[in-house]
Amino acid sequence: MNLETWELLSYVVTVVGLPFAIGVFLYEQRKERENEEEATWQQLSDAYIDFLEVVLANPDLKLRSQVSTPDLSDEQRERMWVIYDMLTSLFERAYLLAYEPAMDEKQRRRWHSWEDYMREWCRREDFRARLPELLRGEDPDFSTYILRLAEEEARGR
Repeated sequence: MNLETWELLSYVVTVVGLPFAIGVFLYEQRKERENEEEATWQQLSDAYIDFLEVVLANPDLKLRSQVSTPDLSDEQRERMWVIYDMLTSLFERAYLLAYEPAMDEKQRRRWHSWEDYMREWCRREDFRARLPELLRGEDPDFSTYILRLAEEEARGR
């Protein structure tokens, strides 16, 4: 092989090989990012299932209804507030990890499931009433977001 052949091969590598390598690199980066998003979504989903197990372990609080549970004892009321604190923290974590103003279709589908959970809980009178207190010290953007949902649900959208 002479110098001209080596020079031609270096041009081929530069023109074909380098863009191909960049393309493969970008593809792998995107796949890795998708896998990280999937893992985050799965962890959040698992955390919500764990939360629902806490709800099931406290049937006397009737947390799955949309109206306030009347005539709670001090101990029951305390358990309810702790459960609401847990729920608010979970919603904030989901918001911080999964919400973005500009989402692709897959991200938007995942986020809508979380928004559905938030709306469902915001329909409950005592959760909605307690929300301003639960949001003290929480992320301001999250607070604005969930208060807007609560207002929409209170109006009965």
